[in-house]
Amino acid sequence: MVGQRFPGRATADSQDRNTPMHASFISRLSLLVGASVALPSLFACLDHPLKPVEYEAAQEKDEAIALTVNKDVDILFVIDNSGSMGEEQATLAQNFASFINVLERPEVEANYRIGVTTTDNGNPWCGTTGPEAGKLRLSSCLSRPTEFVFNGAMTIDAFDEACVAVCPDEWSNIEIQPTEITQGGESVARPWLENIEGKTNLPEGLSTVQAFQCFGPQGIDGCGFESHLESMWKSLRRSQTDGDEAYGFVRNNAILSIVHVTDEADCSYNNDHEAIFLPEGNRVFWSDPDAASPTSAVCWNAGVACDGNECYSVNLDESGAEVSDSAADSGAVLRPLERYIDIVQTLETQKQEITPDQEVLVAVIGGVNSDGSVTYQESLMDPQFQADFGVGPGCESSAGRAVPPVRLREFAEEFQVGSARNMFSICDADYSPALEAIAEAIADQVKPACMPACVADGNPTTPEVLDPSCTLIQEAPQADGSFLETSIRPCVGAGGDELPDGADVCYQALVGDAMDEFCIDEGFNLQFVLVRRPGFPAPGGTSVSATCQLSQNKVIDCPGLP
Repeated sequence: MVGQRFPGRATADSQDRNTPMHASFISRLSLLVGASVALPSLFACLDHPLKPVEYEAAQEKDEAIALTVNKDVDILFVIDNSGSMGEEQATLAQNFASFINVLERPEVEANYRIGVTTTDNGNPWCGTTGPEAGKLRLSSCLSRPTEFVFNGAMTIDAFDEACVAVCPDEWSNIEIQPTEITQGGESVARPWLENIEGKTNLPEGLSTVQAFQCFGPQGIDGCGFESHLESMWKSLRRSQTDGDEAYGFVRNNAILSIVHVTDEADCSYNNDHEAIFLPEGNRVFWSDPDAASPTSAVCWNAGVACDGNECYSVNLDESGAEVSDSAADSGAVLRPLERYIDIVQTLETQKQEITPDQEVLVAVIGGVNSDGSVTYQESLMDPQFQADFGVGPGCESSAGRAVPPVRLREFAEEFQVGSARNMFSICDADYSPALEAIAEAIADQVKPACMPACVADGNPTTPEVLDPSCTLIQEAPQADGSFLETSIRPCVGAGGDELPDGADVCYQALVGDAMDEFCIDEGFNLQFVLVRRPGFPAPGGTSVSATCQLSQNKVIDCPGLP
């Protein structure tokens, strides 16, 4: 964190760095009821409420109900790699098991991908840094020792703390295994971690937790004018750009989670207005117009306004005057928040056309209090901190202090789901509670495949046990754009979880207490679970339709339904 950890740290970190020298295979499904979904549910997502699976009269007809694989999860970490982030990166890596443990729980078993990029998007004062500009990075920190050295008023070497202490010695070079992004497509090494149906793209003997402890630490030699939102925007665009190494990282049907980890304010500026950082500009956003170089306060002053203890984002031109929303794209010195909200909202809307209940999840581990609240105040006791960052610290600990977020806070609020918390403190000594909460929000999106109808008992002679009569059909997308249709047979074996001869997938029909509590609470009486052959995961976008004989007396068979 910026500030107290080293003598003169705030000044060194904000001024000198800105100078020109500077493994189970049971697949869980979620439900999509095509004809019975009203259009407003696809687009009314600004408040991002938690939505239950709804039973509708249309589901009482004997017609196929579509199921879609919804345990695919794409997670993008945007990690601040500026000079003050050594200890924070170490803490993130040390506590990462809390995140993965949730995703790999038996009732979740997410098919996840994890990508990492940095906040370095370049700046006129950061000529010596190599801006990632949203590029996904996947290399062992042990192979990048120079990236953990910050040369400012004093030299800071965080290599031992942020890398060596968390990354196993034998993983100085990690060979990522080739994978496909579409079935039958080219198999190459991708710049992300993945675990699909229990199979990772890591060399044998390396767990995802260990891998992140090596890949996650990004170093501390990045640009001190952090562009969290622009880096995120470019990373998402890269994932949609054919030919980019990251192409295909964000899957159309997958749950998307974006996590920002930083101790400073967003400085996603418009390149056309880089003069705000230069001596020949009008210096209206500089703390000291007579200084030889600007501090990070430019980022705060150029995009934030405060009314007492409340601060909010504003769009300002190079003279400091506010510009209208319609002119902000070109006229505002910092990119308007709408640019970043729009790309994520578009992705969410596209995903909801496949799975109506799906939400994009956004979280920030930043300069907030331990309870997630944000404190905005001037740094009266430390005028140097005020001059360096434009505001007083939002949180502090023995390690240092962090700048309270405004633009990142507002962005995260746009994608908050219900009352679930998505703001966490980077000043906390342990990130396990934050990482666990972020992962739990993802797990909440991975819902079991309740049959959203009241299914009839096909064998009345055993009234104590439901004996459903159902047919399941899978349609899997192929590389040529066609779909391969497969009839899914029931699983066999004493435990009912073995594949029939020659089958790559089968289904279990769970009833009664064997069902997930979610299905029971919703009042349904049948849940499907797919079992897939190891090494034969369902391609992204695979759909499964179920046709079951439905009950003619749901008052008796499904008393919990309306």
